[in-house]
Amino acid sequence: MPKHFLHISDYDTDELWEILSLARELKIKFHKKETYKPFQDRSLAMIFAKPSARTRVSFETGFEWMGGHALFLGPNDIGIGKREAIKDISRLFSRYNDVIMARLFDHQHIVELAEYADIPVINGLTDYNHPCQIMTDILTVWEHRGNLDNLKVCYMGDGNNIVNSWLQLATRFSMHFVCCGPEGYEPDSETVNRVNDSDLSSYELSHDPLSAVKDADIIYTDVWASMGQKEEAEEREKIFAPFQVNRTLIESTGKDTLFMHCLPAERGREVTDSVMESSNSIVFDQAENRMHAQNAIMVYLSQIMS
Repeated sequence: MPKHFLHISDYDTDELWEILSLARELKIKFHKKETYKPFQDRSLAMIFAKPSARTRVSFETGFEWMGGHALFLGPNDIGIGKREAIKDISRLFSRYNDVIMARLFDHQHIVELAEYADIPVINGLTDYNHPCQIMTDILTVWEHRGNLDNLKVCYMGDGNNIVNSWLQLATRFSMHFVCCGPEGYEPDSETVNRVNDSDLSSYELSHDPLSAVKDADIIYTDVWASMGQKEEAEEREKIFAPFQVNRTLIESTGKDTLFMHCLPAERGREVTDSVMESSNSIVFDQAENRMHAQNAIMVYLSQIMS
């Protein structure tokens, strides 16, 4: 049976550290322009129900740097769960390719894709979670802080797939995680319960931005209206306006807080231009690390299958 990368919680802490350490090694190789071809003559099928420049470029560039060929399939190429049964796509691609990455809407679709695949399936995002992004995030925090000790992360905005993935990470790495947003936009309750049951991390729900960010090591935000929610954008802008990350909020933490955003950012909405361009911002280190974290995930999966 192949090992997949669908949820952070599918891996124990040691396995996650192994992937993070591998990511740092691969990043060094990439910057030194070393030849590294573990995927020579292999192919990666990239299924995009949800378009994303960063996901496509980071997976495609990374896989080709490692010697393989990445094949892009956009929404018009493959109507996953519509034109053809997911289990049929999964079985077929398993005969053509060596790895599948899928960026989908419905989380159950990625679960079914993995269930019938004979090759590793990587979750490039669903409406429920975004595990590759969170591996990227914690890699970036580790690089900048040097450790993950006594970590407080404050997420401002919608309790979305990014928050759900951070909460899964909190069942593996100790932290205090605060989700601060308007009432009615809380993260998945079952995922919150897993954090509370883990006795490893603490979770706090807040509706008061200035109180929430006190002593935060990280302030993190995302767009207020994701793909598939754009018809709600005007209403959401009014609801989320008090939760904008701006200089006042950054300067209210009482420490030298790092700012993170998974991109794309709508400057002037969830975050101001001044914060994006400030010395607190590690957004583009974070964006670069998408490729290195994903490379490490693919290499790790190939190693445990060999």
